Amino acid sequence: MEENKSMAPVGDSKDVEENKIFAVLSYLGVLVIVPLLAKKDSKFAMFHAKQGLVLMIGWVISWLLSFVFIGFILDVIMIVFSIWGIVNAATGKFAKLPVIGDLAEKFKF
Repeated sequence: MEENKSMAPVGDSKDVEENKIFAVLSYLGVLVIVPLLAKKDSKFAMFHAKQGLVLMIGWVISWLLSFVFIGFILDVIMIVFSIWGIVNAATGKFAKLPVIGDLAEKFKF
């Protein structure tokens, strides 16, 4: 695998093509469960599922803080990161989201 400073390791192109839809599901809230359970053997799907899991945790925190202004700010940030992740997954990129990607790397499953 090649390493790029702005992106995570590049994976097998067959893995990427076969699992794009699962990677996209990773950024759609509770649907992150689908790739986490169904595609444990796919590096591409799991890379995005881990980031999606961090985003889902962020959504829960945002929901809990929705009664204060910071909840609104977190909502906007979560929407931007979700769209950014969907675009990366749909185009076959292993790009790490800022902050989210570093947190996601801590998951070991």
